[in-house]
Amino acid sequence: MRDDSSSGVGSPQIFITAAEAYPALERAFLGAKTEIIGSFLVFDPETRLRSPEGLAVGTRWFDLIVHCLRRGVNITLTVSDFDPIARTAMHRGTWRSLRLFQAAAEVAGPGAGKLSATAARHPAQTGSVPRFVLSPLIMTRVWKATRWLNRQSAGVRATALRDMPGGRALMVVRDDGTVRPRLWPLPLLFPGTHHQKIAVFDRERLYVGGLDLNERRYDDPDHERAAEQTWHDVQALVEGPVAADAARHLELFQAVTAGQVEPVNTGALLVTLSRQRHMPLVRFGPKPVVQGIFNAHCEAISRARGLIYLESQYFRDSRLTEALCEAATRQPDLSLILMLPGAPEELAFDGREGLDSQFGEWHQARCLRRLRRAFGARLFIGSAAQQRRAKPKQKHGRDQLAMAPLIYIHAKVSVFDHAAIISSANLNGRSMRWDTEAGVAFTQPEVVAGIRQRCMTHWLPDRADASFYDPKTAVAAWRGLALSNAARVPEDRQGFVLPYDIRVAEKFGTAVPFLPPELV
Repeated sequence: MRDDSSSGVGSPQIFITAAEAYPALERAFLGAKTEIIGSFLVFDPETRLRSPEGLAVGTRWFDLIVHCLRRGVNITLTVSDFDPIARTAMHRGTWRSLRLFQAAAEVAGPGAGKLSATAARHPAQTGSVPRFVLSPLIMTRVWKATRWLNRQSAGVRATALRDMPGGRALMVVRDDGTVRPRLWPLPLLFPGTHHQKIAVFDRERLYVGGLDLNERRYDDPDHERAAEQTWHDVQALVEGPVAADAARHLELFQAVTAGQVEPVNTGALLVTLSRQRHMPLVRFGPKPVVQGIFNAHCEAISRARGLIYLESQYFRDSRLTEALCEAATRQPDLSLILMLPGAPEELAFDGREGLDSQFGEWHQARCLRRLRRAFGARLFIGSAAQQRRAKPKQKHGRDQLAMAPLIYIHAKVSVFDHAAIISSANLNGRSMRWDTEAGVAFTQPEVVAGIRQRCMTHWLPDRADASFYDPKTAVAAWRGLALSNAARVPEDRQGFVLPYDIRVAEKFGTAVPFLPPELV
């Protein structure tokens, strides 16, 4: 990979789905000489190895980590911790991963490289007034967690409590080992998350994008798994000075979010960083301090003249919506293709239909309607589904689209005329202002064109002609394909593209005045 000295970012290797990215990450770990630094939302050492090089040292990431330590490589990993009320299962998963990391260090033995693995929860807390307003919802979730624990055997319950220190503090353990909620004081709420997925090897190579590491996130480009096991993501591996910029960010982001140090210059690495607000009574979410990913999007939107291509898990940021609408008015030839999952994961697969999910769907539908008014026929909003018939709808039914199982889109890719951004950030206010995020902008024309081609080709039928890529004809070609697919039975469809149905989101969505839009 060559380096573009003007940007500090080399030409990337682009990986679509974990089937491409996981083997590359394994090889990057095995190729590190002295140091690996990483930060992930989820990093499960029980994840299976996929590459021939990885399988030569073991079957799980646990084995690969032990192998790297025995080679003398120092590994520093930060795994996100979660609000123990809002994300109880993920909170337990983080602490289980930490136990496995500690075991890996012990197995590696004396003389091995140093392993530092920590759980990091974003330190910003909600104020007293929002906690009081939300107290019925909070206590309902605590009761739900205690009921689940009390249904388990004594051994399973003890193990679960060990792996949920934040949740354990909200409960009282009775003499017989069962638990009940601690009724006072009200639990603290932590609305922010360290959401980045990033690793640096010897300060020379950077792995960055939207993909975490566990079995849930594994999928391949054919997407022939059950809908709840599909996971479309994009990751990049790049060399150049940006790797050193990323290492500096990883060393300091926790101190920045804790308010202990001021943000540092992260060079070519784009980041989102926030910290606690100084309003102890009414604060809800954290205060944004760096909005590099948002600013890069706004700058690229302002310069766009032809076609903007976006893939995102969510589109819920009113400020990005406004920037796109203004660009549509200013540039009459500007068109937009936006690929979104047919439904968010929490609705499609988890059945979480609470106020936060309803508000998220309402806000996304509102943003998409604004785009439609601004762009008109120059806009295509698409989703993806498999080329096979789904089973009859179950309880929720959002896990399928036009009679076919969903392909869950989790990628965070934005491609403009002269730039492409690959990051961990969704196109929502949470990623643009609250959560810790990281990404890279590529500006070399051949790289931008290559990213656009790879991402668009993934969804299209074989031998799709030039009309699907030409800025002047792409929207019409994608819309025609999507409508044609919707009219066919799944087995006869061409490619994966279908229209996104705003009406479903509008029907489910609910406006919640007291919730900030950054929450979703």
